[in-house]
Formats: sequence, structure tokens, C-alpha cells
Amino acid sequence: MLSELETKLLGVMMMVIMLGMGASLTFKDFAIALRKPQGLLVGLICQYGLMPAIAYGLATLLGLPPAYAVGLILMGCMPGGTTSNIFTYFSKGVLSLSILMTISSTLVAIVMVPLTLAFYSQGIEGDWQIPPGNVIQVLFVLLVPTVIGIALRKWNANVGAVIEMIGGLLGVVVILFLIVSWVPRNYQLLLATGFPVYAASIGLGLFGFLLGYGLSRGLRQDAARSRTIALETGIQNGPLAVLIVTLTFSGTQQQEVLLIPVLYSLFIVLSSSAVTVWFRGITRREELARDNAKIGALAAR
Repeated sequence: MLSELETKLLGVMMMVIMLGMGASLTFKDFAIALRKPQGLLVGLICQYGLMPAIAYGLATLLGLPPAYAVGLILMGCMPGGTTSNIFTYFSKGVLSLSILMTISSTLVAIVMVPLTLAFYSQGIEGDWQIPPGNVIQVLFVLLVPTVIGIALRKWNANVGAVIEMIGGLLGVVVILFLIVSWVPRNYQLLLATGFPVYAASIGLGLFGFLLGYGLSRGLRQDAARSRTIALETGIQNGPLAVLIVTLTFSGTQQQEVLLIPVLYSLFIVLSSSAVTVWFRGITRREELARDNAKIGALAAR
């Protein structure tokens, strides 16, 4: 479990991350996005339609105990995290779409997360339910720095850019913090953990990438936007899930429910890195093909 100090530190870091997320956009960006909202709508369908269903399906298929099932379903119901923006940038994806999707999924999370979480976890027996009020309280508190970040960007673009950079980098730092602080103390639990838990922790992100891309292509998004949506779908806000768990459970219960969110946060960095390298190679080949086509057209004149 996380100590009281670590929980408070995680809360502060999450607020800084949300501040940076808000500072990445202006209200004008939303107005522009709403003129052609197809990408955002597809992203939200992937985020709150696919991911909770994938989490529930994996929990059922793998026969996870209630504590692990709750942790997995919570992870599947989370909005996108700022980490996805970093991987989108390095994969040469559509960064503006990624950022807008992250912000949008976070803004609607205050309604969608309690609804999807309650729907998919209603069959879990025992004292493992996460009260909707806890989720709403955490999300509402985190929306405040997001709005402040947007206002700061409007007030001073340079200040907003600096805060945006700090928030994005801190997203990776938080994941590393969770790994460094939690894993060494719980290595015995990790050694005793069975294959189904690891399969669920890794599979949630991988299926999110695969099905997010497939659905995006099926809904007529181009290849570059579909790759962006795939990354945004598979990369959930792990630190937010950890924060909700620490504020809801204590003792052994907290340790058990935390296991999958922490493992997911660890493995999603590794799998996202591999997917990013793959996507970047595809983008380079597409750019080369376009350049060759232009050269051929000029030579034919």
C-alpha cells in the first residue's frame, strides 16, 4: 500500500499534471475542434465504450478475484493520461488531436467514470465497490487546476507552454514514482501473483491499442488519426486510478486493489514504447512515399 505521505504527494503531483494539461489548450482550440468533432467523438467512443468493456471482458475471461477485477475495471474506466501525448509526439501522430482527446475525456470523466464503473462492477460481490461519490470528488478537485491551466495559457502563452511541459514530464515521473516506491515494498506479492493478473495488466493496454485503431479505421478516420486514437485509447490515467484506490480502501484491501493499476502503469510504458517505435516507422514510410510521389509528379511535367 502507499504511505500517507506518498498519497498526499501523489495528489499534489496529479494537480500539477492537470494544470499542465489545461495549459496545453485554449478555449479557442475547443471551438475549432467542435467544427469537425468526428475525431473527438470517435475517441470518446473508444475511451468510454471500448476500454471499460475490454476490462470487464478480461476480468471475466481470466476469472480474476473481486479485488483484482475491481482494480482492472477501474483502470478501464479511467480517462486518458498525459503520457499518451508524449508517446503521440514521438510517434509523429496528430498531437493536437491527442491533447484534445485527453482534455475531453477528462472533462466528461466526472459523469462517465461513475456511470461505467457502476455498470461494469455491479456484479462483483463483497465489500469491493468504489462509491461514485469518491470518484466524483477526486475528478472534480482535479478539474479545477485544468481550468486554471487553460486560463493561464490564455493570459500568457509562454507561461502556459512552460506549465504544459512540466505537466507532461511529471506524468512520466509519477509513473516512475509509483514503481520505485511501491514495487520494492511489495516484491513478495509480485512474485506470488499469478499469470492471469499479469495478462490482464498487459492485455488492457494492448487490446486498447488494437481495437482503438480498428474502430477508428472502421469509422473512417485516416491512418494517422487512427494511430493517435489508438495510443489515446490504450494509455489510461494510471496515477488517477491509484489515487482513487488509496482514498477508497485501506490496509490489505488497498494493497490488493492497487496491484493491477500499478502493474498496468508499469507495463503500459513498455508496450507504448514498442508501439510508438512501430507507428513512427509507419509514418516515416508514408512520408517517404508522399515525397517520392511528388518527385515523380514533378519529373513527369
